[in-house]
Amino acid sequence: MNEIKIFSPATVANVACGFDVLGFALKEVGDTMYVRKSDKRGINITQIEGFNLSKNTFENVAGVSALAMLESLDINHGFDIRIDKKIKPGSGIGSSSASAAGSVFAMNELLNRPFSKDKLVEFAMKGEAVASQSEHADNVAPAIYGGITFVKSTDPLEILPLPVPEALFAVIIHPLIEVKTSESRALLPSSVDLSLAVQHSANLGGLVHALHTNNYELIRSSLNDLLIEPHRAKLIPYFSQIKSTMLKSGALGCGISGSGPSVFALCNGEDIAERILENLTKELSNASFEFDVYSSSINNRGIIIL
Repeated sequence: MNEIKIFSPATVANVACGFDVLGFALKEVGDTMYVRKSDKRGINITQIEGFNLSKNTFENVAGVSALAMLESLDINHGFDIRIDKKIKPGSGIGSSSASAAGSVFAMNELLNRPFSKDKLVEFAMKGEAVASQSEHADNVAPAIYGGITFVKSTDPLEILPLPVPEALFAVIIHPLIEVKTSESRALLPSSVDLSLAVQHSANLGGLVHALHTNNYELIRSSLNDLLIEPHRAKLIPYFSQIKSTMLKSGALGCGISGSGPSVFALCNGEDIAERILENLTKELSNASFEFDVYSSSINNRGIIIL
């Protein structure tokens, strides 16, 4: 192949009790990207549709991750990248990671897969750092692996794919405001109370076990963010109202998606997801901001070739 078209999914990171280590991919939301081989060496971002983002290779996350991959290759050609951006930058559902992961996935396919998924995650993390000023994998890992992933370590990189209960659905509400990851991270404390850290670890362990055992009630009791949410919730309009509506409507649990402003809920079955969507729309009908709401099953494939 000389050209490829892919779908790179939106992702939810942190997942309440898994700050910087847990993430899952969405099936219904994502970017479309086109990558083709070019006779000209280097990486060239030819077009970005949807949002006004820099096409400078050294400033765009897709370009930076692609350059990181290119440095590991011995080839005499380059790549052109076109992005049809559907995920709003700063939305909290992995806009930057979709671009960063999509470019290296597509290049790898065009080159007959010389790199493993772990190596693709490493390249994508270089691009992700452009947006967040830190290399983390909780968004790019599920984009590349699909499903729900646990980042056990970033140095050395160790990604653990987790089982996905069949009836698990996600609901996302996205207030149409922007929260920059770098600014959201700046709100976080440098130290936390030991008792909170212990309970937070217990919730994370409980959630991982619940996924392995299809225990929806254990998912419910584990999806609780004691460390990060109290500091970031102030950035999200109507957060308490959104969370209360989701839980009263039957959500197993909910929390801030990534650094916000999107809020996610996990639920047992599509019917509950639709009920949450309906109740959120009613509850926020007079809100002072516009928002998008949607539901999605968990995307077990990650990035796919179209």
